[in-house]
Amino acid sequence: MQPTTHPPAGRREWLGFAVLALPTLLVSMDMTILYLATPSLSAALQPSGAELLWISDIYGFLIAGALIPMGAIGDRIGRRRLLLIGSVFFGLASILAAFSTSATMLIAARAILGIAGATLLPSTLAMIRNLFHSPRERSFAIGIWTTCFTLGGVLGPLVGGLLLQHFWWGSVFLVGVPAMATLVFLGPIFLPEFREADGHAVDVPSVAMSMVSLLAIAYGVKHLAESGITAIAVAAFMVGGSVGWAFILRQSRLTAPLVDLSLFRNSAFTAALGANMMALFAWVGASLLIAQYLQLVIGMSPMTAGLWTIPPAIACVVGCLGAPILVQRIAPAAVVMLALLLVATGFAIMAAFTSGFGVVAIISGMIILGLGVATIVTLGTDLILMTAPPEKAGAASAISETGADLGGSFGVAVLGSVGVAVYRTVVAVPDELSQDRAAAVRDTLGAAVDVANALPGPSGSVLLASAQQAFEQGLVFASGAGFCVLLSTAIFFAWTNLRRGALCPIENKGEV
Repeated sequence: MQPTTHPPAGRREWLGFAVLALPTLLVSMDMTILYLATPSLSAALQPSGAELLWISDIYGFLIAGALIPMGAIGDRIGRRRLLLIGSVFFGLASILAAFSTSATMLIAARAILGIAGATLLPSTLAMIRNLFHSPRERSFAIGIWTTCFTLGGVLGPLVGGLLLQHFWWGSVFLVGVPAMATLVFLGPIFLPEFREADGHAVDVPSVAMSMVSLLAIAYGVKHLAESGITAIAVAAFMVGGSVGWAFILRQSRLTAPLVDLSLFRNSAFTAALGANMMALFAWVGASLLIAQYLQLVIGMSPMTAGLWTIPPAIACVVGCLGAPILVQRIAPAAVVMLALLLVATGFAIMAAFTSGFGVVAIISGMIILGLGVATIVTLGTDLILMTAPPEKAGAASAISETGADLGGSFGVAVLGSVGVAVYRTVVAVPDELSQDRAAAVRDTLGAAVDVANALPGPSGSVLLASAQQAFEQGLVFASGAGFCVLLSTAIFFAWTNLRRGALCPIENKGEV
């Protein structure tokens, strides 16, 4: 059989892709841009502890919960239409957040931002499928898309810190306004419209069930990471699991389901989705611990700690752009397996050498880990888009993004729980501390630093040294756990693909 010839993308397609890069960068940036603004907005709005947590978390929660419904809605009503509607709401919600006068108002604005962000991500990724028909060009475009998403998370704290040096806390939200205005103006000019030919109505109960299930699971994972196994965490998982099971049963009976379950019968689709989840498990879980290590153990300022994340970010860019080149010569399954081994190697370096080499070992490990993660995500996302029918590209993109979010959440829960368990076991609490302050010291390193700074004489220095050493040991054990998980994943991936012969050089670059 002669290979299919795909027409190359022209200038219009590449300009359209440049327009899509804007929301991708902004949605990712909004996840981290609040890191440095929290102290100043706390002083201005005086939120309670619970309100402050919701200001930080509601955005990510609603993105995770709304991705699948929004991906399916985009397939039904038109991906460009949903993208433009979402960009308008994202811009308006950014203005509302910037000029919030109370914590409740800011929480509401962040909630709208989350839902709007969920309309943007699957739309941008699915439209790459419409713009680029050549597998090589599509892979390169997805590499750039992944680069934009990665850089957005890295640039968030840096851009936020720069703005806070000159403006008030609300300025961090206004970054997205001109970008969204540009998207609304240029989108109709350069982006083609695409929707399902059948035009089935969206099943509203499925939308509600999907959001309830994913939000409950996301909340349960977060509560597990913060407080361990509690009745609240168990209840959240039970609600999420039961509603999720009911959602799956409903999809199997619908003529036009919100999620096409037949996608999961494609072994390439499920393999790519699983690899993506494990990659984000590693990256997000490690990043959370590293951020605390750099600031609370090494003593770096948030801005300096942010600058130290640039080398791993550069490694991510190399992985994103290099992956499409590698698969022209090596079977994609072999590249993914090697990338999984790279991620495991990054964890091994941090587990073995952090205690002796500190920042050098941490950054070296994260560079190798980032290179592997970016390679996996780029190839996995490309494969997920390619294996799904064109009319289901929005839903497939949303499933991919949801899987990545859940993988990252479980990375925080699992690796964070290992680190916290070791920290609580090792930290030495002075006998003179009250019960409440002793509990705070055992709870988090941040609380231990605050208590140590308030203690008079050498007691504070002794407590601080003990807490920092305990956290470092927790990081080492968590890295060891990450190494075991990723090495096991690589072995399983190699075993399953060797049976299918997918690790051998192949002509069809989509086979995994």
